[in-house]
Amino acid sequence: MWDYTEKVMDHFLHPRNVGEILEPDAVGEVGNITCGDALKLFIRLDATRTRIAEVRFQTFGCASAIASASALTELVKGKTLADAATITNDDIARYLGSLPEEKMHCSVMGMEALQAALANLRGEGDGRATAGHDHSRGDYDPDGLDRVVCYCFSVTERHIREVVAANHLQTVAQVTHYCKAGGGCGGCKKDIQAILDEVNPTAKPAATATAAPVAAEVAAAQPLTNLQKMMKVQQVISDELRPGLQADGGDLELVDIDGDRVIVRLKGACAGCPGAQSTLKRWIEARLREEVSPSLTVAAG
Repeated sequence: MWDYTEKVMDHFLHPRNVGEILEPDAVGEVGNITCGDALKLFIRLDATRTRIAEVRFQTFGCASAIASASALTELVKGKTLADAATITNDDIARYLGSLPEEKMHCSVMGMEALQAALANLRGEGDGRATAGHDHSRGDYDPDGLDRVVCYCFSVTERHIREVVAANHLQTVAQVTHYCKAGGGCGGCKKDIQAILDEVNPTAKPAATATAAPVAAEVAAAQPLTNLQKMMKVQQVISDELRPGLQADGGDLELVDIDGDRVIVRLKGACAGCPGAQSTLKRWIEARLREEVSPSLTVAAG
C-alpha cells in the first residue's frame, strides 16, 4: 500500500532499542492505543547527567510508527541533552530516507515523545504528551487554544497550530497526515481550514478550497464499495500486519469479511499468546480502522 524505503522496512522488521528501562531518568509518552498509535520512550542519562546513555521504546502502531520510534532512538543515543532537544520530525523522516506524507504523523509522534521526555527530565510534567491540555487536571488555558477540534483523535487547536507552523502545512489533508486531525468523521475539517487560514495567510482561502476540491479529496470522501473495502483490507494485512507478526514468530490469516466485520485467525506464536485479544483489538483492528474504514471491527474466527 505504501511506498516505504528499504530503511523504513529494516527498522520496522528489525527495530532497534525495543523494550523498557527499569527506573529510567525520564519517560515520554504520546498517543493513545484506542486511536491506533501510541509510543512510550525511556531515557537513562550517563554519569554526567548531560548525555543520553541509553534509550528504549515501546509502541503500538503501523510500520511507520515502529520505524520512526526505532530511528528516533538511534538518533538520540549518545547525544547531549542540548543536541537531542534540536531533533525534529523532519530529522526522523530524513534518517529513514523519507516517509509517505500520509505517515508523517508517525515522525511527529516520535518528536513529541522525545520532547515530553526532555520536559520530564526538567521536572516539567509527568512525561505524558497530549495533543492539548487535560482540563480534568486543572490545566490553565489562558488563550482558549486547548479546545478540542478533532474529537475522533482528541486533537486541540493548539496542537494543530503548532504542527501547521512547524511544518509549513497548506491543506487540510496535510494536517491530517501530520497529526490525524480530520481523519475520522471529517466533521472538523472546516475548523481546521479556518486555523490554516489564520496561521498561513498565504494559503488558499477556505472558500476556494471548498468550492474546487482536488480530485483526490473528492475520491477520499466517497464511501468504499464492498469490493474496494475487501481489497484494501487484504492489502493492509499483506503489506503491514502479517510482516509485523511474522517478525515475532506469528502470522495472520484472513478468514472472511462480512460487511464491516473482518474475521481473522492468529497463527504461529500469536495463536496461543496471552495478549492475542489485545493484538486483535489494539493493533489489527486499529490499523484497519485507520487505513480502510473507522466502522470496521475485527473478530477471531
